[in-house]
Parts: sequence; C-alpha cells; structure tokens
Amino acid sequence: MSEPLVVLSGVNKHFGALHVLKDIDLSVARGEVVVVIGPSGSGKSTLCRTINRLETIDTGTITIDGVPIPAEGKQLAELRSKVGMVFQSFNLFAHKTVLQNVTLGPVKVKGVKKGAAETRGRELLERVGIASQADKYPAQLSGGQQQRVAIARALAMDPMVMLFDEPTSALDPEMINEVLDVMTSLAKTGMTMIVVTHEMGFARRAADRVVFMDHGQIVEQGTPEAFFSAPESDRAKDFLSKILSH
Repeated sequence: MSEPLVVLSGVNKHFGALHVLKDIDLSVARGEVVVVIGPSGSGKSTLCRTINRLETIDTGTITIDGVPIPAEGKQLAELRSKVGMVFQSFNLFAHKTVLQNVTLGPVKVKGVKKGAAETRGRELLERVGIASQADKYPAQLSGGQQQRVAIARALAMDPMVMLFDEPTSALDPEMINEVLDVMTSLAKTGMTMIVVTHEMGFARRAADRVVFMDHGQIVEQGTPEAFFSAPESDRAKDFLSKILSH
C-alpha cells in the first residue's frame, strides 16, 4: 500500500462533559472507500467533520497527504479546497443557478477561468445525471437532484478526498438510490471516500472497509463481507441484528 492519505492518530474530542471521540486511530489509503456506520450519537459525524476541521479536536493529530491540518487562515482554506464535503443538508446557494453553484469554488478559490470552469461544471453535472438542470435554481430541483449538485460542486474542486456526512438522511426514500448510485460510481473511479451513512446496502456494495463506531470509539473494522456476515464484537452484532431484521 502507498502512504495513507488521511491519518487520524489518538484523536479525542469533547463537547463539554461529553467525550464524543475517544482515542481514534484511523488511516485511509489513497483510493480507498471507507464507510463509517454505527448507532446515532456514536461520534460518526463528528469524526467526519474533524477531517476538514469543521470540528476542532482536543488531542491527537490528523494529517492529510502527510500534512497536519492547519489551525486557521490561508493554509486551512487551501486544505479545505482539497477535501470535498457533502452534508445532510445540501447547502447550495439559493440565488445562484445549479451551474453557478458548481463553478463558484473553482473560479473564486482556485482562480480557474470562468469558461473553463463552466465546461468542467457541465461535464460534472452530466456525470451526476443532471446536465439538463444546469440553468435552474436549487429550489426548482428535488432533494435528490440538489444532493447530486452538491456532489458535483465538491468534485469541481478536484479534491484528494471526499467526505460524505449522512448524505441521504434528509431525502425521501425514492430519492436515496439516485444519490447512492452516483456515490457508487464515484467509488469505482478510485476516489478516496469517507462516508458516514445508515445505508447498509451502499456499505456492502461500495465500501472497501467498514468502520463500526459506538460510544465514540472504533469498535471494529473490516471488509463488508467479513463485517456483515461475521461481526466480531457483541456491540456490532447487536447493532446489525436491530437494523438487518427489518
């Protein structure tokens, strides 16, 4: 294996008295798709958000491509441009068209010429299956379409790694698959992805590795086959029995 791209070492995080991340050690290789699952409140989203410093950590280190995450300022902005993030809520600019949403980052942050950014933006909208919506505004789109715009917008920055924080949890059931299909095809292109999700089908289908968290700790991790067919810990067995029996 090459040098890991994302490394969390001894990471701890408190919200007041609540210890939400406990001594987290996690390495993610280039091109690896890691899916983080676990019960609500287990620290999954917080873990995801520390990787581009939307949440600060109390102790430990996080490096991306061998470089520690900067505290603030220009370096942090540069790092964030290399880490794509897709949230539960789509966070699109309501007053800008779909294409403008996708091209804004490359033009403003990376200094890409508008024409080149638009060409690339249209290619990405084609890739996520909504090229025909380029000139519409977010409010004219379904939730599933908006989330696909958000994915295209993150990809427009040519990130080294993509973080997905429960990207389908705010969607109606019929829209979930259209977003997961885009994510699955993205996984197949060799994009490094860290995905927090409740969608076990996606974890089975697209993950190289499943990381199971509970009470702020990584309890166990392994391939999807191993984890879903023969979980080692009682906590994972309990979790799977609750969700897979429905």
